[in-house]
Amino acid sequence: MLDAVAKANGIEALMLEIGAKAKAAARPLAVASTQQKNAALLAMAQAIIERKAEILAANAIDLKAAAEAGLSSSLVDRLTLNDARVDGMAQGLREVAALKDPVGDVIDAWDRPNGLKIERVRTPLGVIGVIYESRPNVTADAGALCLKSGNAVILRGGSDSVHSSRAIHTCLVEGLKAAGLPQEAIQLVPVTDRAAVGAMLTGLNGSIDVIVPRGGKSLVARVQADARVPVFSHLEGICHVYVDGSSDLDMAKRIVVNAKMRRTGICGSAETLLIDSAAIGSHLMPILEALTEAGCEIRASATVLKVFPGFKPAVDEDWRTEYLDAIISVAVVDGIGGAIDHIARYSSNHTEAVIAEDPEVVERFFNEIDSAILVHNASTQFADGGEFGMGGEIGIATGKMHARGPVGVEQLTSFKYRVHGTGQIRP
Repeated sequence: MLDAVAKANGIEALMLEIGAKAKAAARPLAVASTQQKNAALLAMAQAIIERKAEILAANAIDLKAAAEAGLSSSLVDRLTLNDARVDGMAQGLREVAALKDPVGDVIDAWDRPNGLKIERVRTPLGVIGVIYESRPNVTADAGALCLKSGNAVILRGGSDSVHSSRAIHTCLVEGLKAAGLPQEAIQLVPVTDRAAVGAMLTGLNGSIDVIVPRGGKSLVARVQADARVPVFSHLEGICHVYVDGSSDLDMAKRIVVNAKMRRTGICGSAETLLIDSAAIGSHLMPILEALTEAGCEIRASATVLKVFPGFKPAVDEDWRTEYLDAIISVAVVDGIGGAIDHIARYSSNHTEAVIAEDPEVVERFFNEIDSAILVHNASTQFADGGEFGMGGEIGIATGKMHARGPVGVEQLTSFKYRVHGTGQIRP
């Protein structure tokens, strides 16, 4: 018992030290020049390319441990790095460097009748805590986005990706040093004990300004329940694709298969397919056949089973499940109104897609569904900051305060007001 207490106290002391260093680094980072931040990002990208063999060797250790632990195929896919994915991380850093620096950007400006000139200007948030699982590339993505937006960051990766994340973090520190920025601007928590997460959720004596959780349902639920600082998060990605009777069948098949099967383990993967009752005869079976041929398991509603028996019956829990696997639940709905009702009942407000040629259907879908991302005639797998031209993302936020959708450099800023006067006093 005493050993456990000592261990907990040791981790708390470690985390408080990390927090203090991050807060100290945040001040010079907030006023660092665009050129200096970009130089760091480009140096990081170069270091990742030069250390590719080391990163892949570290990832191999994590993959071996994952296989021994029996991780699911979708989690292993999230964890896996290869030449292309490492090159993609480096390219992502270069793309963030090419983005406009949000810090100091004048969002709005206006003059008052008394002659005061008022400006609303972007400022960094301060210190961001990022808690994530499995995906080691988040180490680079989060570090880069926080740096470009002038924020210090504390990264706490999952135990399953610890070796990969450490190898990537080494490259980030090299970039900071090369640009003359404090290396404490991007810190990786060196322990895998869950007590470190608990310490971060307290805010580390006011050092952390916002927490971003990126992982499974249990992690995000814990963060939302226990955090004493603001949180950017989504609990899960229960994403829907609605195929309207007006849709082109070939387009619908391509989109549905891609939305579900391109990468089943990402939060933008479609989990529920809704088919317009007017398209049962023309669209339903061809789309289900395309999914089955791609290796997807179908869980069908009673209406679907009446028309095409043989699929596994869906139960109520299926409509509430983020499978993150090659499984999709399928229901027939009464047109766009039925689709909207189903999505309103079961969606996690992440991403929804409509496949339709009828403009009135698209207009209703966009106007009446309140998810963070709405897509017309395209795959839900475009729900990604990089695909939005943000140079990557730190996560997808589904709340309604401050940031929503892909959280990129602009979403990692707040703002302040600058008021210019010529001697005015208030009567």
